[in-house]
Amino acid sequence: MSADLTWLLIRKNSSFIVKGHAEGPIFSKEPGNLVNLHSYKYSGIANAKTIHVEETPAGIQIVSRKPSTSTHSVKAARHITSIRRGSGSRRAAGIAAKNARAGYRPDLRKAAIARVCALQASQKEKKPLPERKLRGKKALAASE
Repeated sequence: MSADLTWLLIRKNSSFIVKGHAEGPIFSKEPGNLVNLHSYKYSGIANAKTIHVEETPAGIQIVSRKPSTSTHSVKAARHITSIRRGSGSRRAAGIAAKNARAGYRPDLRKAAIARVCALQASQKEKKPLPERKLRGKKALAASE
């Protein structure tokens, strides 16, 4: 089935659609949709070439679909690239941009890099807040 026909079938009703306000944008929760917008360009179901970025306990995984494989071979149709926890954000962004440089959906380059960098930032351990210093009368009372 062609990508255009698939999009026409899932455009109006899909279990992944998230409607907020009537005037606002329509969002999507489908896998392979990097910006979570319900549109043909970003659809992970309608397009033969998709990039899916997900967080795993081991780190971040970038899953791309090989368009030349059969629709029945699910495992063989995927190419998985893993980014370990603790890898630098520049290294992670470089791995995310590698697919676009190779000609695989260059229009999704910025979205893939943004998703990987956001996941990297969420994995960082936050520094504890320093203790508040006493000021004014309380500082004088504590020093005496």
